Amino acid sequence: MAERNGAAKKNANSDGKTGTSTAKELVIVTGISGAGKASALKTFEDLGYHAVDNLPLELLAGFAALVGKSSEIKRAAIVVDIREGSTLDRLPEILKSVRDILAIRVVFLDAQDSVLVRRYSETRRPHPLRKAETVERSIVEERQLLDPIRNVADTLIDTSNFNVHELRAHIESRFGQPGQERRLLVSCVSFGFKNGVPLDADTVFDVRFLPNPHFVPQFRKKTGLDPRVAGYIRKFPQTVEFLDKVTDMMLYLLPHYVAEGKSYLTVAFGCTGGQHRSVMMVEEMRRRLKKAGYKVKAIHRDMPRS
Repeated sequence: MAERNGAAKKNANSDGKTGTSTAKELVIVTGISGAGKASALKTFEDLGYHAVDNLPLELLAGFAALVGKSSEIKRAAIVVDIREGSTLDRLPEILKSVRDILAIRVVFLDAQDSVLVRRYSETRRPHPLRKAETVERSIVEERQLLDPIRNVADTLIDTSNFNVHELRAHIESRFGQPGQERRLLVSCVSFGFKNGVPLDADTVFDVRFLPNPHFVPQFRKKTGLDPRVAGYIRKFPQTVEFLDKVTDMMLYLLPHYVAEGKSYLTVAFGCTGGQHRSVMMVEEMRRRLKKAGYKVKAIHRDMPRS
């Protein structure tokens, strides 16, 4: 997940330091079809938000004014997505005027193309565009149409490695009531640089400086989960030194993140293909941080599924 400093954060209604009310808030949920917008909206509703799906853009300003004046509606969440059609490109312009009414946060949900295709295959639902010959081409077209909205989003959430329950927990931790007890969740992600850096990485460590098991014949088709591969990587002194230094840094940083109210942190380790070195690093870091008392989740983005 990536956070951006949007105009909503400067709005007096959203900044507790201004001395004004922090109660009124409008969350606009948008993003790629299949990334989990329906599940996200349901979670917002369960959190006490007044939830509206597929609100026409021409009604957005009026709805924001209603939320701002209403004594009943404190927080609201709406979904605006590709179903809006040709008027969708007006959203950034409309947001500028709506932000003058109350605090706005735009949450953009995304996922890797391969994950989206699998989700459509599993649900057997057609893509909303329905114009392209394949789901893959529809996703490409949708990304192009949504790019201007993605650029003005305050929060980007990559749901590729989330199931429904994990997405719900993530949103609850980010948007729960002020004062609600939260616990920092650390996601350690392994990846291959050849496939790109994870969208939601907060911190990235490049471990390509370590000896590569790929060039050892007996290890090539294995992964960093294999004890023999992990042992091979760990036997080099630079591996242990690097792990110790990163562990020390994370144990220094994490309490400060908690103090700042951060509830979700993604730490990514990248090697060339995401099979050996990064996988071993993630498993070791998960073990070390868990031992220190933190809630840690290990994700191997590019490692073959068993």
